[in-house]
Amino acid sequence: MTILADPDDRALLLDRDRSFFDALVAADLSCLDDLLADDFVMVAIDNGATVTRADLLGLMSSGTVRFPAVQSFPDEAVVRRIGDVGIVVGRTGMNFTGADGAVFTAGSRYTHVFVSDSVAGWRLVSAQGTEIKPGS
Repeated sequence: MTILADPDDRALLLDRDRSFFDALVAADLSCLDDLLADDFVMVAIDNGATVTRADLLGLMSSGTVRFPAVQSFPDEAVVRRIGDVGIVVGRTGMNFTGADGAVFTAGSRYTHVFVSDSVAGWRLVSAQGTEIKPGS
C-alpha cells in the first residue's frame, strides 16, 4: 500500500510546513495561532522537553525564545497522507535563542504531523525534531 501524498497534497502540506518555519522566524503569533491545533505538542530539539501550544505562543510572544533562521529542504521531504492525517519528515538547519539566552544551532531531522480541519485546512498537531550530529 502506497501512502505517499499525491502531488497536490504534497504541495499543500509542504506549504503549511514552510508556513510554520516562517512564522517562527517572524514571530508571527497570528499565523502560529491559525496553524497550530489546540492540542499541539512539540518535542524540543535541544533537550527533548515537551512544549504545548500555549507554551510556544507564550515563549514567542514574550521574546524569550527566538528563531533567527530556519532553513528547510522541501525537495528531500517525505510527505505521506493517511486519511485526514498528513506527515512530513524533513530536514532543517536552524538556530534559535532559548529562554536562558543561549544560542543553539543545529541541523535536524523532523517529523511534523498535520490533521485536516474542514475550516482551517491542515493544522499542525505534533512536531518532533532530532539533532543531526556533525559527522552523522
